[in-house]
Amino acid sequence: MDEISEVKRQTDETLLGSDEHEAQKGKYMTFKSGNEYFGLKIQYVNEIIGFQAITAIPETEDYIKGLINLRGKIIPVIDVRLRFRQPAFEYNDRTCIIVINVKSTVVGLIVEKIAEVVEIREENILPPPSIGRADKAQNKYVYGIGKVGDSVKLLLDPDKLLNDEDLSALEQAGEMSNIEEVE
Repeated sequence: MDEISEVKRQTDETLLGSDEHEAQKGKYMTFKSGNEYFGLKIQYVNEIIGFQAITAIPETEDYIKGLINLRGKIIPVIDVRLRFRQPAFEYNDRTCIIVINVKSTVVGLIVEKIAEVVEIREENILPPPSIGRADKAQNKYVYGIGKVGDSVKLLLDPDKLLNDEDLSALEQAGEMSNIEEVE
């Protein structure tokens, strides 16, 4: 777990920087899904938590795994691999949940493994290739390719990870859970 702790520390330092917007500029939280590494702008990331028990929501998409209780707040979680139509993986001690804020909705992203916080300058971000990869579902969520040293990170647009129907279904499920907790 010390690897996760180090990434959490880096994230906290970035999020708690003196000039928050400047500190976050060009910083990305990277994680592994399948054989590829993805990046999310750090400004979307609230925190990283270890994997925990999930309450399933009936009649939702398979990638919407359910709800978790995070310090009394009910948060929907989605499995990034399933969202990208990759084969499911068995959750283990490296599995984490990245808690992000998308369109004023807090959502947890289940990822195989957190990688690191990296800085990617604007000039090192290229548009995603359009030829030969039209069959890849994940490409509709990727807005750019970030060059980091000799490797590349697929940069995600979190707004596209959840469509509007998903957001409204998750909000309703979260509201129902909050009502049940109050009663």
